[in-house]
Amino acid sequence: MKKQRLTSVSLSVLTLALLPLAAACGSEKDGGGSQTVGAGTGSGTSEVTGVHWSVNDLTVDGKKSAAPASAWLKIDKNGKVSGNLGCNGFGADATVDGDEISFAQFLSTDMACANDPMTFENSLAKALRDGTLTAKADADAKGDSPQQLTLTTESGDTIHLTEEKAAPLYGTKWTITTVGATGDGDSQAVSPLPSAAEAYLVLDQKKGTVSGKAGCNNVSAEATVSDGDITFGSPATTRRMCDGSLMKVEKELLKIFDGKTAYKIDHRSLSLTSANGTTVSATATG
Repeated sequence: MKKQRLTSVSLSVLTLALLPLAAACGSEKDGGGSQTVGAGTGSGTSEVTGVHWSVNDLTVDGKKSAAPASAWLKIDKNGKVSGNLGCNGFGADATVDGDEISFAQFLSTDMACANDPMTFENSLAKALRDGTLTAKADADAKGDSPQQLTLTTESGDTIHLTEEKAAPLYGTKWTITTVGATGDGDSQAVSPLPSAAEAYLVLDQKKGTVSGKAGCNNVSAEATVSDGDITFGSPATTRRMCDGSLMKVEKELLKIFDGKTAYKIDHRSLSLTSANGTTVSATATG
């Protein structure tokens, strides 16, 4: 699995990092309508902290740009920030004072991505050079829709974010993003998966099964969940032959079956680690 280097980034890139955060955390809401961010430094008293925020778009000089699906931001109640800028992950410290938010101590991974995510990151960096951001959270009047959050720079540029709920283990389409292994010498990391690979898993609680695609072929098996572990039965697959790169993905992914696998859900991300050292990362996509 490809490792990412954690590095300090320039002020412009650091500032940019702060908007794509899709995971801010929110507390209790009132009856609805506009809400003002609570005062305090990492106090967790505002509607911004305690909520996972997905970045929708960024408007700079009147031009709106859609955010990559991977862009998110979260501000913990202690003021610690984590997120993804659209390509690179980042961390920071946040100070919340009334309806104003400022970020400091940015660290970002240093990974090159396709043009669009990097372009968005750079545009976001430029927007955030304006300094302190003004936050406005709009709660749904009925309380049955996600909160919306708008961050506005001193020059009037805006970032729109939406509260994103954590994905349940069962019934979610978990699309595989990486497959790695630390077990036998024949194991190889596959990260990222080839673009043609179709790999995902869906767990059915009522049937006690898992089904999906393993990169090339359909796959299904029994699946029993208990105490942070999933015990998979022997996999049944179709017998289609695909390109060598897809068969490589499939070979590695199938190693999580027929045994106990630890799982962990972090909002909309799922990680699996089997007893034989196979590791799988997946993202909720449906």
